[in-house]
Amino acid sequence: ELVLKVRVQNLRDNDFIEIELDRQELTYQDLLRVSCCELGVNPEQVEKIRKLPNTLLRKDKDVARLQDFQELELVLVKSDGSPFRNTASTLMERPCYNSRASKLTY
Repeated sequence: ELVLKVRVQNLRDNDFIEIELDRQELTYQDLLRVSCCELGVNPEQVEKIRKLPNTLLRKDKDVARLQDFQELELVLVKSDGSPFRNTASTLMERPCYNSRASKLTY
């Protein structure tokens, strides 16, 4: 078995989990499937897999070169449902929101 450390990028909880992959079946799709299953992420949400600090994994040969305990990060697709994008519209719907104050410039 190959043991890898995996996490989702930019979560408040930035801890890694360890996953095990069968060395006989080291494919990109298997890595994606196992990582998503363990982290509770939909594989369709994953934009790319990064070997930390700065290397993208793109194909089966990249996965085959991984060594035990290497750190990987799942980079998720930015969705329109992002809490950061909808903050302004949510605030404007609240009765306590001061629209004049939001237009002040400094």
